[in-house]
Amino acid sequence: MADQPRRSARPKPLSGFPEFTPAGRIIEQQVLASLSNTFELHGFGSIETRAVEPLSELARKGEIEKEVFTVRRLHAEESSSDKLGLHFDLTVPFARYVLENSSVLNFPFRRYQIQKVWRGERPQEGRYREFTQADIDIVGSESLSAHHDVEVAVVMLEALERLHVDFGLPSVTMSVSNRKLAEGFYRGLGVEDHLAVLQRVDKLDKIGAAAVTELLINEVGLSRPAAEKCLQLAGIRTADGAFVDQVLALGVEHPMLTEGLELLAEVVSAASLQVPGRLVADLKIARGLDYYTGTVFETTMDGYESMGSISSGGRYDSLASDGRTAYPGVGLSVGVSRILVPLIGKGMLSASRSVPTCVLVAVDDEETRNDAMATATQLRARGISCEVAPKADKFGKQIRYADRRGIPFVWFSSGEVKDIRTGEQVPANATSWTPPATDLRPSVVRSSVAQ
Repeated sequence: MADQPRRSARPKPLSGFPEFTPAGRIIEQQVLASLSNTFELHGFGSIETRAVEPLSELARKGEIEKEVFTVRRLHAEESSSDKLGLHFDLTVPFARYVLENSSVLNFPFRRYQIQKVWRGERPQEGRYREFTQADIDIVGSESLSAHHDVEVAVVMLEALERLHVDFGLPSVTMSVSNRKLAEGFYRGLGVEDHLAVLQRVDKLDKIGAAAVTELLINEVGLSRPAAEKCLQLAGIRTADGAFVDQVLALGVEHPMLTEGLELLAEVVSAASLQVPGRLVADLKIARGLDYYTGTVFETTMDGYESMGSISSGGRYDSLASDGRTAYPGVGLSVGVSRILVPLIGKGMLSASRSVPTCVLVAVDDEETRNDAMATATQLRARGISCEVAPKADKFGKQIRYADRRGIPFVWFSSGEVKDIRTGEQVPANATSWTPPATDLRPSVVRSSVAQ
């Protein structure tokens, strides 16, 4: 008996590497186009950087070294000095890009960037090993005015509000703090390693106040009263400038604390005028990466706070420097995959159809296929997406094919077009007929109940 061919096993998905169906991809593409449009309305130009950076650069940017994916040629020598890693965010490669292209860039330089990034963290809802991120940054040469801190917040909030209005994504609340405020407070307590405190406080939402207090005592060496003061500071949250008096009431003094309070008060005051109700002062916001030096932001989706921050960033005064010139900047990123994968997976977002095709051009028989293709060409020339039926089946079968594909209209050689959802069939001319605007492109549909 002849050997039977072995059936290949179905491949198993890789955890943490989400892939969309065509319908999900339609949603993602429309969201990305909306973000790009908002960014460009504010004068941000698009760039793209390489996927890899020297491992030495990636591994020194705060508590991230354990999450960096390394890249190595299969037959590379073990002693090879070309140690590369996939970028875990878009800020580090952007800093390198600024240094390499500073002679041709005009400052302040405004850029947006939408790319994949990679992190080797434990996959869970909203956190993935490969995901799409969208960033905006404004970078100056030698100096950058403080009003840009407000500007990037306003731009990102406008972009996210547009997603809420146009596509039904949840509304958001942006929280803001200032690293100088926090560092000055810690220095006023006599803390030497302020970054170590910031990195522990950054875990507050994940592990709770009691656990953070013990970390500050056991790992950083703070006294219990000092640790408790740090937690009192982190507990301050106001929608206006009331946080200033609450911080001062804690009785800690330091010049950097005073500077940080003034800077944060300016951001909160200005933002309250431009995006009222969307930005709050929250002094537990720390951001674990060590390149932040001033204002820091984190953003949550209303009703989905358990997913954590979906947009974050801040001011960095020393991330990019060539030893002669410093290029300070401020920026924000939004985790596109972090938002969309859970919402699409739960059925909260869907596409009105899974294909861009608006019209299926029916084929009477194979001898007339060229006529059907000519009709399709006329429709496409007018911006109407269409495809020609793959087989000259009975019209009933061609209509069922269109229905399975989610295509709303079928075009017949008799010069008639049929809306297969309603059954209405009307005379039409390929040089003038136009579908309803809502059918021309697939749309994003928001459901209030998970499917």
